[in-house]
Amino acid sequence: MSWAEAETTEEAPPEGEAIELAGARLLLDAAGALFWPAQDMLIVADLHLEKGSAFAVRGIPLPPYDSRATLALLAGIVARRRPRVVLFLGDSLHDRGAGVRLGDVERGMLADISRGRDMVWVAGNHDPDPVPQLGGMHLPELRLGPLTFRHEPTGGDAQGEVAGHFHPVARLVRRGRGIRRRCFASDGRRLVMPALGAYAGGLNIRDAALAGLFAGPYAAHLIGATRTYRIAHHACLPDR
Repeated sequence: MSWAEAETTEEAPPEGEAIELAGARLLLDAAGALFWPAQDMLIVADLHLEKGSAFAVRGIPLPPYDSRATLALLAGIVARRRPRVVLFLGDSLHDRGAGVRLGDVERGMLADISRGRDMVWVAGNHDPDPVPQLGGMHLPELRLGPLTFRHEPTGGDAQGEVAGHFHPVARLVRRGRGIRRRCFASDGRRLVMPALGAYAGGLNIRDAALAGLFAGPYAAHLIGATRTYRIAHHACLPDR
């Protein structure tokens, strides 16, 4: 059975694909989030809220609904997982002014998501400073048990690192049909998260900037319609 056939015929695992990182059992959510059951924690990266309005300020018209779409996606994940903590791995806002530009609807959605749980915001390169409009706790990075959560992956060996920043995507061709999807990228030692933002682009996992993070074999955990699919890095194609 091909990957393309499996995407339409296989049922999703009840909890999501499980992987182990530095001894921690983590679940890959098909919507692009990571769930750590032992900590009752949901982890997401690179929402880039208000990217549309940032482009509009520069005279580049984009539909102004990216923040609403991204927060609706996040709200659905939170409703399914019901985490005690939501951890954001940086670039949650597209720029320093995005917190001010968030509309009333989007602020209300954030308030609903945060109700009854802790919100922890890790600094990114787009949003390095605490943003009062978001509430919650703001940190440069978070070390918890065997894992370290930060926005940008570090160089060299980083056992137990979970990061974002690169927006990994994987490209495949199946039965003559090109597929380019967001993905998790991991070698079992570090994990790079996909971007959750509606307007966030993607970097191919075969690109040197991403491939260079892994000392040995690594895999793309491709986001499908209802589940993720593990694809060895050498089975993925570089962008042309």
